[in-house]
Amino acid sequence: MAKVAFIGLGVMGYPMAGHLKTRGGHDVTVYNRTAEKAEKWVAQFGGERAPTPAAAAEGCDFVFSCVGNDEDLRSVTLGPDGSFQSMKEGAIHVDNTTASAEVARELHDAALARGFFFLDAPVSGGQAGAENGQLTVMVGGRQEVFDKARPLIDCFAKMVGLMGDGGAGQLTKMVNQICIAGLVQGLSEAIHFAGKADLDVAKVIEVISKGAAQSWQMENRWKSMAEGTFDFGFAVDWMRKDLAICLQEARANGARLPVTAVVDQFYAEVQAMGGNRWDTSSLIARLEKADN
Repeated sequence: MAKVAFIGLGVMGYPMAGHLKTRGGHDVTVYNRTAEKAEKWVAQFGGERAPTPAAAAEGCDFVFSCVGNDEDLRSVTLGPDGSFQSMKEGAIHVDNTTASAEVARELHDAALARGFFFLDAPVSGGQAGAENGQLTVMVGGRQEVFDKARPLIDCFAKMVGLMGDGGAGQLTKMVNQICIAGLVQGLSEAIHFAGKADLDVAKVIEVISKGAAQSWQMENRWKSMAEGTFDFGFAVDWMRKDLAICLQEARANGARLPVTAVVDQFYAEVQAMGGNRWDTSSLIARLEKADN
């Protein structure tokens, strides 16, 4: 059993911290910007609540974080009340935020300068994956640090991989989001086309999902997309944040992402329709809207 802090109890962090407590049996102290959420977590899982990230991290072997963006991450680590102000020598900070590779590298260097370690470890699998402990985790950092943290990450993951040095986890998550953007747009157009062609969408999906067109998105989202139901957790606002990171990195490394850039603008249209909190499969809504 390790002494663990978890910073950020949103839709992902809340259940992830819970798995560290229930599956791992670890001694978990939590911090959340909204104290009521931390109090609710403690009431449900036990453990302790801390008033600041620094207080949560003090004396811990491992510190996990899952917050909104680069600036949130800098605040809870490098800020005056951040975890880096109190982490002990040799401790490991595992960050599950989807953020830029730039901030990941910055925090890797800052941690080493202070005598402890940092892993950038963004996750994929959405709210359901977090709740079921079935996330995919893409990690950047040193092999020996990864090996020490792996048993704890396994508490909420079905797949964990070390992708390279600092920042490689975030870069891999960008690849993941680029794939999803294109897949969801393609699936949206396919379902829209099938409807226009007076085909039975259910029968079409039953057949093509057993062939080369098969994907997780098709298997898990086609029905709700056809019904116009978009309440599966990973919001359009968050996808646009992630795609902005992808496009910024592409400008820096010279990659060409024409489809990703177009789909990002399609998500902007969904936001303009009031779909900020709809899930990412809502791309089909803009196609259907054009008919009305």
